[in-house]
Amino acid sequence: MKELGKINSLLINRFTANGAYLALHDGEEVLLPKSYLQEDFKEGQEVEVFVYTDSEDRPVAVTNRPVALLDEFAVMEAKEITRFGAFMDWGLPKDLFVPKSEMHVDMEEGEKYLVRVCMDFKTDRLIGVSKYEDFLELETRGFEEGQEVEALIFAETDLGFKALIENAFEGLIYKNEVFTTIELGDKVRAFVKKRREDGKLDLRLEPIGREKYEEGAEKILSVLKVKKFLPLHDKSSPESIKELLGMSKKHFKQSIGQLYKAKIIKILDNGIELV
Repeated sequence: MKELGKINSLLINRFTANGAYLALHDGEEVLLPKSYLQEDFKEGQEVEVFVYTDSEDRPVAVTNRPVALLDEFAVMEAKEITRFGAFMDWGLPKDLFVPKSEMHVDMEEGEKYLVRVCMDFKTDRLIGVSKYEDFLELETRGFEEGQEVEALIFAETDLGFKALIENAFEGLIYKNEVFTTIELGDKVRAFVKKRREDGKLDLRLEPIGREKYEEGAEKILSVLKVKKFLPLHDKSSPESIKELLGMSKKHFKQSIGQLYKAKIIKILDNGIELV
């Protein structure tokens, strides 16, 4: 069934006591259960649904959208662990099953993992696979330093936070360059710092070069417009600057330098204020 694991626009063929039967492209039908019906649904109407299999392995349509479609990654929480595998929360009534043989590491209940939705061609069912490295592309020469990317944070290591880029590439954001709170599953704006020899990408949350300082200056200015005064200066501790502005001391000094040259702020002994 080519609709399985995807968002589909299907026509309502008929209504029954159990719900509405939708027309599949091969001439068969799939049930949209009664709990998903809206009062204004009519025969012949096109509805957008996700198709997967229920607890009895029967194809079923739902109007919910899972956190990942077929061949996509998402960070999911393990709800239940059995000796055969793990059941993951992916936003649908039936959890996504990750077989033991498809785990990157042994999973623990309540923890979050990067999982790819795949088709098990032996059973024609959707399963989860956490062996993410099998799907990554190593050729990253198309990325340039300073390039903006969307990064999915999927693991924390001693060095920093692992991130998935464009559903296909791996990157790392170093902990000593993070000045805000990051959680597993967050999608963040990041910038390519460099391409490593192994093809993986080093990332940072702040723009590279001059653009970084311009953005930092805008952030300081927006805070000053509200508070009028900030008790931060050249001798302030990195911890104080991080707590109030979420940036490094070097970033702060470069940014207030720009604002000072533009005659937008005054630099006082005990802090900075708007001119």
